[in-house]
Amino acid sequence: MSGKPFLQLSSLIFIAIFYLSSAASAQQQDNKEQSETEIEIKTLAPDDPIVATLDSLAMLTVFRNLEKRMDTSVVTGKFPPGFVPHYDDSVYKARIEAINAYSPMEFVFNAYVKTYINVYANRRRDLTERVLGLAELYFPLFEEQLDKHNLPLELKYLAVVESALNPVARSRVGATGLWQFMYGTGKMYDLQVNSMVDERSDIYKSTIAAAEHFVDLYKIYNDWNLVLCAYNAGPGNVNRAIRRAGGVRDFWAIRHFLPRETQNYVPAFMAVTYVMMHAADHNLYPNPPIYSHFDVDTLEVKQQLSLRTVSQFLDIPLEHLRYLNPSFRQNIIPHNARKPYYLRIPRDYTGLFIANADTIYNHKSPDEIRQAELAAQMQETTVHVVRSGEVLGSIARRYGTSVGEIQRLNNLRGTLIRPGQRLIVRAPARPTTTVASNANTHVVRSGETLGIIAGRYRVTVNQLQQWNNISGTTIFAGQNLVVRQPENFTAQAPVEEPAVKDQQETEEEFSGYIYHVVQAGDTLQEIAARYEDITVEEIKEMNELSGGSPLVPGQRLIVGVEE
Repeated sequence: MSGKPFLQLSSLIFIAIFYLSSAASAQQQDNKEQSETEIEIKTLAPDDPIVATLDSLAMLTVFRNLEKRMDTSVVTGKFPPGFVPHYDDSVYKARIEAINAYSPMEFVFNAYVKTYINVYANRRRDLTERVLGLAELYFPLFEEQLDKHNLPLELKYLAVVESALNPVARSRVGATGLWQFMYGTGKMYDLQVNSMVDERSDIYKSTIAAAEHFVDLYKIYNDWNLVLCAYNAGPGNVNRAIRRAGGVRDFWAIRHFLPRETQNYVPAFMAVTYVMMHAADHNLYPNPPIYSHFDVDTLEVKQQLSLRTVSQFLDIPLEHLRYLNPSFRQNIIPHNARKPYYLRIPRDYTGLFIANADTIYNHKSPDEIRQAELAAQMQETTVHVVRSGEVLGSIARRYGTSVGEIQRLNNLRGTLIRPGQRLIVRAPARPTTTVASNANTHVVRSGETLGIIAGRYRVTVNQLQQWNNISGTTIFAGQNLVVRQPENFTAQAPVEEPAVKDQQETEEEFSGYIYHVVQAGDTLQEIAARYEDITVEEIKEMNELSGGSPLVPGQRLIVGVEE
């Protein structure tokens, strides 16, 4: 009797094991039958970043008109125009197995890969044709660098997943350019990012950086799928996923421990590779941009260059130049002799640019001239705070200047200084390089005043007024002014200034600091309130005014320095 329960329990265990084995066999058979019939397409999140990247191509305006280009599918006759082919999963599987056989990277076909095949081959067909067109511009460069670094050429398709080959792509987290470098990763590979240049958008430099990054990641993981994961999510996330999966170094085993975007990243890469290699089988043909790889020339920039100027002289749309030179944030190509920058222009315009290079480089619009002058005026001004025991002689020797120059810059009549006093010891001179020594006239530019012009030519406002028979201070752009004393000139009595002047006319910049011309009724408090970053005490100190010194109309007070 005591053995019966044991026998019954053994029978139950045997039956349970048999049932579970049968169920597992049935599940394997179901999976096999599903793989041999139809694999279900997965549902993508509405904010899927890979799809969003592809959608960004809709905003680019550098593609040729689809209605005007010749439809390649009509020429081949393989499919009627607009026809969307569909295939059994067995066809997809066989084609991807063929890709896998000739690549060091792993390619498989499953529901995740099929989902993105559906995106590129069916749901976003027009945008995929734009990607095919952009590939003609960028893939030759990608292949050159991948081959140079002994990397799988299939990695060129990763840029499609990253940016859809949009050179101005920028993700919601700040990744930028064709290869979507984050700021920190870009700095690791010497991609310069500043207010003028973002080399993450430089087509050549970012491609070289991407190739070097692939090499470094493969040294860590020795598995291309894990390299792709680390490129997208960073090595930290990949290493964490490997630990959570028990140390298994296989993408499909660690997939569910990775960020959501990275879970879809590798399947999307496999799908893109398939669609790009079998585009014609899906009746997809390139919608090329205006310029292909062989339509573009690269020229080293010899001095700072404005894309707007190039656009005006060569009659190339500015948006096209921005598209070909996406790394220059302000439409200005800087010049650096130690690290040259390059201009990419359509090859048909190369000869025209070279023939007119001097004119193009030296051309400046009125606004650019004014900006250049202001930039020269705003060079660094050095201010010294007097310490106890210091004299003008010791300060002059310290800064490599003279006592007379310090006196001139600070409007000092003697050599008396006191601790705490701020002295200008070095200030930029007015730009005079554009003025010939024998020039007798000056053409007024927009924004110039008599004070500015007088400072440039080392004359006084009163002299300009007398030489040009001007009773006031109003001048206009394009006006010719005599700036040298005419022959047989007889000096007249000084022109009386109007009792009231416009504020802009009474604020004169001269010799590295800013003057205010005192008007009737002015007080130090009102003057200090009119200018930024200066107090009544500072005005007194800079102008050596005692507590009871009265202000006299016409008196010139220093109210600031150019910093």
